[in-house]
Amino acid sequence: MNSSKLLSSLERPAQAAVIGAQGGIGQAVTRLLAGEGLEAVQALSRGGLSVGYHGIRTGVIDIEHEPSIAAAAEGLRDGAPLRLILVVTGLLHAAGHQPEKTYRSLDPELLARSFRVNATGPALVAKHMLPLLPKTGKSVFAVISARVGSIQDNRLGGWYGYRASKAALNQLTRTLAVELRRQKPDAICVALHPGTVDTALSQPFQGGVEDGRLFTPAYAAGRLLSVLNDLSAADSGGFFAWDGQPIPF
Repeated sequence: MNSSKLLSSLERPAQAAVIGAQGGIGQAVTRLLAGEGLEAVQALSRGGLSVGYHGIRTGVIDIEHEPSIAAAAEGLRDGAPLRLILVVTGLLHAAGHQPEKTYRSLDPELLARSFRVNATGPALVAKHMLPLLPKTGKSVFAVISARVGSIQDNRLGGWYGYRASKAALNQLTRTLAVELRRQKPDAICVALHPGTVDTALSQPFQGGVEDGRLFTPAYAAGRLLSVLNDLSAADSGGFFAWDGQPIPF
């Protein structure tokens, strides 16, 4: 895949911000963006990131802490217009805790953290960074969601916190798109499903993945950027898979 053409539709000059740049998909997206000819790529993560790519600037962001998000947004005000914001954070399991298989396993603290990371955090990123998008020309705010967050597509049950928080993220994204359209009609606000990617998030659940459906982070990152390249303002508020196909909410 030719990375020089992945974001050909994005207005220039431009800078991009990747929130969650320390994760598998985040690092892969950051590497691809380094070859896109952007004026700057801001790689933001909770623990910081060591990279050796030209044009990449690193910074710290904690999406569970709004002052950290606000501070990171302030660091994006200088330089070229911010035309791409990609939020690639997510929480499916944590130390000692796996996704719920039954309602008997529901825990209020774990549910609350799922929402903080998967829904509230990205919404607060939007709160502080959407005002930085230019008023005209194509710009994109995209969040990584998951197909299991689709209410219509839920036939297996389980994974209560992850499903519910990703469904909330989808609704937040749709609502943000409605408001953003009134202020910046060329801007795009979407949720994306990357497929099953070979990262720490999916590692405990890869056994049942069909052959050819476990993607490398590099492949998933390339597909996601290609999808964003093909979207227009008419697609804002949508939920799209790695292959560009819309997913029902």
